[in-house]
Order: sequence, then structure tokens, then C-alpha cells
Amino acid sequence: MAENQQQSSQQGPQFALQRIYTKDISFESPKAPEIFQSQWQPEVKLDLSTSNRNLEGDLFEVVLSLTVTVENVRAGDKKDTAFVAEVHQAGVFLAKGLNEDELHRTLGAFCPNILFPYAREAIDNLVLRGSFPPLMLAPVNFDALYAQAQEQQAGKQPEAVN
Repeated sequence: MAENQQQSSQQGPQFALQRIYTKDISFESPKAPEIFQSQWQPEVKLDLSTSNRNLEGDLFEVVLSLTVTVENVRAGDKKDTAFVAEVHQAGVFLAKGLNEDELHRTLGAFCPNILFPYAREAIDNLVLRGSFPPLMLAPVNFDALYAQAQEQQAGKQPEAVN
């Protein structure tokens, strides 16, 4: 038993994907079928966010939430909401032996990078089933988004008083 614990501590940090799943999914096309009769000039808006929580021990759930809103631009700059597609793609990850900074970066950037292709595929599938043209979302640089969020958080922290 002691040999296993010693061997485990010598292995260093460990990371493993345990499961990927869809936590929530929705699609709404409020102007159908009239939207299909107008010329297609879409404006795409993507909102994304991530969250995570400790399940137990070294297991963490990470949820990547994507909301895509597409509006069709008509004459006179009027817009109709063509559809809203939302996916909460989640995963359970084992993260063991990481220091606090490594754990935050792993959960905030690395895990969303793993989940994004699944969420992108789910969004595209919803859009196609709604009878709209394919929507392949561009890749997202979660490392840059994480770094930006860290900078913003550091800027909001009060300075130490001497």
C-alpha cells in the first residue's frame, strides 16, 4: 500500500477526461416559417461562457455554454430573429497533483478547448435540423480568453495599503 502511494506521488500531475456529455440543449426559431421566405442575410452573434465545480476529490465538472443568435437583416435594416441555438456541453475531468494556478488554467482554458468541438458540432446539427444553412463556428482561443479574464480580475483587485 505504501509503495502505491509513493509511486503515485512520483508520477507528478495527472489529467484525464472521464466523460463528455450534453447537459442542456435548445433551439428556437420564432419567425418560422415566414423567415424562409425572405432573402438570407444573417448576422451571427455568439455568446460563450464557462463554469466549473469540484465534484469530489480530484474530479471536476466543466461546462461550456454557447448561445448563437442569428438575425436576418431585411430591407431598411430591420432584423428578424431567425433562430437561437444554445448548448451546454459538459465534461468530467480528473485533475490531480496540479498547483492552484495550473488547476485554474486547466479548468478555465484547457478543458473548454476539449469541449468546444463537441459544442460546435451540436450547434451545427441543431441549425441544420431547423432547416437553416450550416453554421460552422470559428475556433476559439480559450487560452487568450483565460489570460484576458485573469488580467481583468487582477485590475479589479484593490491595491495593498502600506
